[in-house]
Amino acid sequence: MTMKRLIPGLCLALALSGCIQDEALNVEAAIDGCTGSDVQLAIISKQGTQKSIDIYVSRSADLSSQSLTFTLSEGSTIRANETLPGDTETTYDFSTQNPRYFTVTSEDGSNTPVYTISMIPAELPTTFHFEDLMNNGSDYPILYEYIPGAGSDVTKVLQWASGNPGFKLTGMASGPLDYPTIQIAEGRSGKAVKLETKDTGSFGQMVNMRIAAGNLFIGSFDINNAIRDPLGSTRFGYPFTQKPVRITGYYKYKSGGLSTDADGNPTEETDRGDIYALFYKATDNSYTLDGDVIALDGTIDPEVILMARIPQMEETDDWTYFDLPFEWQTGYTEADIDAQDLADGKYKLGVVFSSSIKGAYFIGAVGSTLCIDEVNIECE
Repeated sequence: MTMKRLIPGLCLALALSGCIQDEALNVEAAIDGCTGSDVQLAIISKQGTQKSIDIYVSRSADLSSQSLTFTLSEGSTIRANETLPGDTETTYDFSTQNPRYFTVTSEDGSNTPVYTISMIPAELPTTFHFEDLMNNGSDYPILYEYIPGAGSDVTKVLQWASGNPGFKLTGMASGPLDYPTIQIAEGRSGKAVKLETKDTGSFGQMVNMRIAAGNLFIGSFDINNAIRDPLGSTRFGYPFTQKPVRITGYYKYKSGGLSTDADGNPTEETDRGDIYALFYKATDNSYTLDGDVIALDGTIDPEVILMARIPQMEETDDWTYFDLPFEWQTGYTEADIDAQDLADGKYKLGVVFSSSIKGAYFIGAVGSTLCIDEVNIECE
């Protein structure tokens, strides 16, 4: 009887021991990403003991109050080596010291690398080639543009945003090429971007988001808000200091056929892609127009001053040139663009590509595919 009780006890002890070993504290201490309302691109370098992050922000950004969110290795923490008078619990002051030094401490406390973090004022580029992918260990592709400044020229950078982080939640991607927005090798010139409307599987059915349109846009995507408020999680625009005149580029498009509505029911409407760009005023850098900037009925947000949009996307297997003029929206004239405010970065530019024109409302056809390459914004 004693032996019968002893054996289960030993088994339980061994099982608990195995669990304790499995839960050993993490020794890694690394910064894997950095985001913020002013952050356009964060380039992380981890060469040996020399670790650094170059954070590119708008020229109009307030360096004395930079809200930064760091993606850290599991269990690790971060702190500034020196607390400056302008620092708060959620922001850091880079106006008097730039770069600054931050220490990351691993979960087990054994690893404490120091990162040199620099804030670099930058501008949006006006040409987009889709040649470069971020190499930050992300599960999904992140495209970016980088044109270093020469002499007195300001560096031009853009980290493209997409809905790929939201698609990751569905569990439908087994690798980087399974996401709705990916890079392809067969561009019109070099590489290009491919956007494809995907089925979101059982997860999508559960949250009533049955498709995910491939999309790419200037702005940001708030993954923390993606399920509760999908339209609000998509934020269009970044400070721009020129008046846009037209957007040009090349596309290929194949429709997936008849769209399904938000409940998954078939409609009589053939899915088509969309290309548009918008320009609006935002005196606060943190202010953006959201995913409902074009309502389901086609109504355009009244804050949009200028818009360029493809009138009807045609199916084509060949690279097809588009040339879309920016047009004044209702109630706006040249007088609504103040030259000084423009120079100060108080206007924003958004550019949006989507494989399904109503994809923001989860209406579209699985398989609709839009490829984009060699885009240019012509300015006054």
